[in-house]
Amino acid sequence: MSPEPSTSALPPDDDEHATSDVGNAEDLPEGMDPDGFAGPSQIVKPLTKEALAAFKAEQDRAGVIYISRIPPGMRPTKVRHIMSGYGEVGRVYLQQEDAKRAYLRRKYTSTKKPHYTEGWVEFKDKKIARSVAGMLNAQTIGGKKGNRWRDDVWTMKYLPKFKWSMLTEQVAHEAAIHTAKLRVELSQSRAEQHDYLKNVELARVLNKRAEKKREKGEEPQIKERPRKRPAADTDDQPRKKAKNPETDMSEVLGSIF
Repeated sequence: MSPEPSTSALPPDDDEHATSDVGNAEDLPEGMDPDGFAGPSQIVKPLTKEALAAFKAEQDRAGVIYISRIPPGMRPTKVRHIMSGYGEVGRVYLQQEDAKRAYLRRKYTSTKKPHYTEGWVEFKDKKIARSVAGMLNAQTIGGKKGNRWRDDVWTMKYLPKFKWSMLTEQVAHEAAIHTAKLRVELSQSRAEQHDYLKNVELARVLNKRAEKKREKGEEPQIKERPRKRPAADTDDQPRKKAKNPETDMSEVLGSIF
């Protein structure tokens, strides 16, 4: 193993920017899983106007590939390693499977590692991304004999005019929708639980009253609550009481003549 670089060898002025941000995993937007991200290792530095313009031009040249199926057990670092053989790769993000499915898989199978269902790979050159997607789509992954993913098939597509910022916005939007659904489900479950506990308490009180009446030798009588009339009946009542306009007109004419 190679020795770790000494922190004393770093220039004193660059200490605050010297921490290596591996794949910028800490700067991911809300909703993106850090375990599914694999980006280039780089040193974070403040951007100048020239560097910002160069960064925007680099983003315009980049292209993104969408992988609709990730082989079981393949991690973001492995996807990045394979794709780096075809061109310079920027960022890689793989979406983990649903939490319920992951729970059932860990409960009933021996595999405890996370599984990924889909992914996005950013190439520095959109032309290379387009050619790689066309070349590898519906093709076996290959590799050395004994490789667990050798016979798996790639299913990928090049996304024209798609940028990495669109992916982060989409994931953040889906995360917000998921959070809103969870809140609605929680509120519904709380209301159902409150109604259930209320009915249980009412049943307990009624049973207690019935037992007291039995001890006194009285027969407990169950009183039925009066049913509320449906809204349709209330709507029909004013219609029945309403007078016919023809009879009203004849009465008016009779009073005049």
